[in-house]
Amino acid sequence: MTRGVTAARLRRAGLAWVTAALMGAAGAQNLTAYSALAGSLDGAVQVRAQSAEQALNRLDAAGKALDELAPTLRNQQIVRGLRDALGRSRAALARTPAELEAQVQLARGLMRKALYDQSLAALGAQPANASSQLMLLTREFGLTGDAASALNADAKAGRLERVAWRLQRAAVQKVSAALQATQARQTTGSYVNLARATGWFTVVQDSASAGDLKLSQFGDALRQLTSGDTAGLTSSLGTLRRGTQVFAQTLAQPPTLTPARPATGTPAGGTPVTTPATPGSGAQDSGAQGSGTPGSAPTTTPGTAPATPGTPGATRAPGAEAVYAALGRALAASGHADGLTARAALQDASTQLARAGTPLRDTAEYLTLQRALEGAQNRAAPRPSDVQALIAGLANAERAARGEAVSALDRASLGTAGWFSGWVRALIFLLLGVGVAAPLYLLNLAFGGRNVYWRAITAGLVLLLLPLFLEGVFGFLGALGDAMGGGALAGLTNVTLSQGAYALPVWALLALGAIGLLAFGFRGLCLQFGLLGDQGSTHTTAQHTVIDWDEDV
Repeated sequence: MTRGVTAARLRRAGLAWVTAALMGAAGAQNLTAYSALAGSLDGAVQVRAQSAEQALNRLDAAGKALDELAPTLRNQQIVRGLRDALGRSRAALARTPAELEAQVQLARGLMRKALYDQSLAALGAQPANASSQLMLLTREFGLTGDAASALNADAKAGRLERVAWRLQRAAVQKVSAALQATQARQTTGSYVNLARATGWFTVVQDSASAGDLKLSQFGDALRQLTSGDTAGLTSSLGTLRRGTQVFAQTLAQPPTLTPARPATGTPAGGTPVTTPATPGSGAQDSGAQGSGTPGSAPTTTPGTAPATPGTPGATRAPGAEAVYAALGRALAASGHADGLTARAALQDASTQLARAGTPLRDTAEYLTLQRALEGAQNRAAPRPSDVQALIAGLANAERAARGEAVSALDRASLGTAGWFSGWVRALIFLLLGVGVAAPLYLLNLAFGGRNVYWRAITAGLVLLLLPLFLEGVFGFLGALGDAMGGGALAGLTNVTLSQGAYALPVWALLALGAIGLLAFGFRGLCLQFGLLGDQGSTHTTAQHTVIDWDEDV
């Protein structure tokens, strides 16, 4: 049974490669696999609301169709983008149906981009034998009636400029319609519509008529929507709508006919193109809006487009920027004892990390960081050092993804933060902070307070141990306040000297005072014992010392 299945898979794979070789000269694709992939993705969206299991089955079928389609696609960057989008679609099944729909919209945009590029090359090589290609093009771009007839006529006549123009105009109309339906607020409808606009613009991103409109601008708008940046989203939507309007106006008139060549500026043979910035979950339940209140950070932010060689961030693992951004918000919130916002940002970071693609998620450090984030999401009284350890863990995962050596210190910090934090940290430091009173009391009891030097030593020890006392008492009170819902009690954590950079000068002053008092006290004792000064006064000083000690005892 297994051997037969394996043989069947080998036959299918061999057939796909043979088909690719036969059609390669004309730049054609496996149209059957393309249709199967499109149908499976669209079907997954349709059945998701009723059954996540059925949607998963459709995505499994989409994966098989992509395996057959991939060898016939010239642009391998699009192949990688499709595989990543399929992986994110699987991850979206655990969230809302809108999540899945948004991911599918982006995947369909990449599919249409590959179809658009290679179809123009195929039509230029064999315009008389391209009826199947034209039928798929008209269906994918939503052309019917006279529009479809005109496209067919231009293709058969070899007028590829007109073919490209008609397809671009159809795509831009869909971009414009999706942008008009997108509202400048954090809703499910806006999220899906903006993802749809991004997918359609992917098809025509490198058109000479696009002007200043870039795919990265759509990615920025997606990030602003998912992060609840209403002001930024409003500005970005205005820019996108104006740019799309100019794009459409440029395409208002058909191009001048020239000998049959694609005049679109699009690659005909697999030139690398930009893949869309991929949104994360961001979508909320239908009709839900961002609250705009502290701690209501969205569950996700969009990921990042793969960096191309020679550009800044070329070594950044895909998806890591969104995790860094969420951890940065958590660090800022924990720095002023806002535990509610910090935990929301940590949940955001965990969700974003789940969407990270390869090679980041293939490392052992990724799994370690994932477990650490899951444990940190509901931790009481998150402290800046806890979040700093998570950031160090993410940096380690990136280094591992690049094949570099990881930092043993960062790994140890992440492991330590996993257990020595929250209530464990608060209770241990409370015991230590309260416990500093014991040696100070015994010191005073043993040597009394009449000797000025012993009083100086006692005062120096008080200053030296004061940071431990503050950490123990106020750290515990802050954790207690965080557990009770925040307020002024939770803010007492900010009194500790390990909370932020603002406390370092205070700590330095306390240490300076302690060193001065201890030096003064011990120097005085040395003088009393005759260890410093002239030796002639040693006997007298020692005699007075004995008297002082006798009186103190």
